[in-house]
Amino acid sequence: MYLRKLAVAAVLALSGTMLAATPAHAANIATNPGFENGLSGWTCSASSGATTVSSPVHGGTRALQATPAGNDTARCQQTVSVRPSSAYTLSAWVRGGYVFLGATGTGGTDPSTWTSSPSSYAQLSTSFTTGASTTSVTIHVNGWYGQGVYQADDVVLDGAPGQGQPPAAPTGLTGTGNATTASLSWSASSGATGYNVYRDGTRVGTATGTTFSETPGTGTHSYQVSATNASGESARSGAVSVTVGNDQPPPPSVPSGLAATVSGTSVSLRWNASSGATGYNVYRNGTRVGTPAATSYTDTPGAGTHSYQVSASNSAGESARSGAVSATVTGTPPGNLPKRVLVGYLHASFANGSGYIRMADVPNEWNVINLSFGEPTSVTSGDIRFTQCPVAECPNVESEAEFIAGIRAKQALGKKVLISIGGQNGQVQLSTTAARDKFVQSVGAIIDKYGLDGLDIDFEGHSLYLDNGDTNLSAPTTPVIVNLISALKTLKARYGARFVLTMAPETFFVQLGYQFYGPGPNGSADRRAASYLPVIHAMRDDLTLLHVQDYNSGPIMGLDNQYHTMGGHDFHVAMTDMLLAGFPIAGNPNNVFPALRQDQVAIGLPAAPFAGNGFTTVAEVQKAFDCLAKGTNCGSYRPRGVYPNLRGLMTWSINWDRYNAFEFSRSHRAYLDGLG
Repeated sequence: MYLRKLAVAAVLALSGTMLAATPAHAANIATNPGFENGLSGWTCSASSGATTVSSPVHGGTRALQATPAGNDTARCQQTVSVRPSSAYTLSAWVRGGYVFLGATGTGGTDPSTWTSSPSSYAQLSTSFTTGASTTSVTIHVNGWYGQGVYQADDVVLDGAPGQGQPPAAPTGLTGTGNATTASLSWSASSGATGYNVYRDGTRVGTATGTTFSETPGTGTHSYQVSATNASGESARSGAVSVTVGNDQPPPPSVPSGLAATVSGTSVSLRWNASSGATGYNVYRNGTRVGTPAATSYTDTPGAGTHSYQVSASNSAGESARSGAVSATVTGTPPGNLPKRVLVGYLHASFANGSGYIRMADVPNEWNVINLSFGEPTSVTSGDIRFTQCPVAECPNVESEAEFIAGIRAKQALGKKVLISIGGQNGQVQLSTTAARDKFVQSVGAIIDKYGLDGLDIDFEGHSLYLDNGDTNLSAPTTPVIVNLISALKTLKARYGARFVLTMAPETFFVQLGYQFYGPGPNGSADRRAASYLPVIHAMRDDLTLLHVQDYNSGPIMGLDNQYHTMGGHDFHVAMTDMLLAGFPIAGNPNNVFPALRQDQVAIGLPAAPFAGNGFTTVAEVQKAFDCLAKGTNCGSYRPRGVYPNLRGLMTWSINWDRYNAFEFSRSHRAYLDGLG
């Protein structure tokens, strides 16, 4: 809940430090290390604009220059033959905002180092030892997202040269055709310096990258690709058929697997993806009510039994409708909360400069009061403790008996009082089953002692992360994720339907997942990125409220593929729309975070300018809520739908709101009540 560094800085912090210059090398087995022969021997990412320049250079007459764009870090790489179980030193001279140097496929710990030297060349150096069966490694240099152009020169891979061998056959070949052109793409082959493209058994072209296009004439053609290097040519890939002369795709197939889940006033629909679909149509009782792009949709149809069907669509038209499913809505709001809620954090264990508020004095505008914070005895113990603010810090703190009596009084008015676990200082890593079980026991003890209504998860910092290879949203494998999900399910089962579960992650741990998920395919990104997503997904049927902190955030890309910056209404609209429309994780359409129900989502905000970065004025907040809930008063960002049952607002904090003359609670309580 406190101030946070930008997401970019957090990602970079994991990547290493610049090393001092190494002694002169005895041998350099890299090809074209000074880029004097252009990009010969190097393969650069497609959108990097990689080229060689005559200035600025470190040595010789040429240097590499490339520019990161979008999700492309402008990586240039080459595969070099090496000897097994041998030591190598890798170095390069680089210039730019953030420039990385590293090697992959070493058979051991793949090294990576970086520096920031925008105005002059600086030397990067690292080393590694190859594995017992390693015969080639890939060395690379790249920039960083949004950090501008970089240069690299005089790359040195110092060590024993390896024995040459042909690369492996390419995999993942795909092809598309339109009126005149066949376009191919495939996965890179380790050790390849180029590729041969075959059409109907005859070689028709070569490529240095992993894409190829040609105009072969009308008809259906069979394509294969092989990989080459100095030692020879691989076997050909599997074949793919491409039809040229008809750029109109066929209509998509009928969606299958339609299922409906009712929670309170909402119906959550999910179905299987249809081949060739670019969107879907949702029908309730025969009338189209939504056009989501993803394979999920949340509807608030009102009380009664409703019949749902789904069709798929693309530029060629609409498929037939799926089989129907029915859903019965009783109209009872989930969690026994009103339709519109205000959630506030109460500094119950510290003052933080804003002053202490007794439980009995919490204003009536608040529906959910989160006691801040329960914290662990150590990062990995799972043993959560909560104590009231000490008298030395909070002279007006009430006795424990008065504190509990204040909780009961609020509950008698229909308020929910939760224990919030974590915060900036409360790092919680349930890395073992013993820590998981202690978490369940100790949190349950706090809930029972004070008679609380439930639990808020405010894990920040390094509490959650994803291990390498943990990429499936629905089947996480990282222990801190798996154990937290298990603990929450156990607590929910123990306390039953009355148990209120809320979460308050930062945008870095949720919406950043549209671009990045954990350490990424090359293991160089921040493994905490979007690590809340599998927890939210696993608990979505038991989750009362998700109120992401739309503050203390760096720029985040929305579903419009534009970066949005905190402090204005568009940021809140874009961030909330991602939760209510769903989104593909790291751009993967086969790994989608499905939309949450509208009644599960609230917008998280600072109560005052001094409560956190990203303060948003009352007028801008209500403008955002109008856009989301009513479809009016929108700015440049247009949400994917209208969300009339968006639940409300959360703030850090009740104390800072009082410090700011109750501007947040009184203004927004009146606004929410006016929405009905």
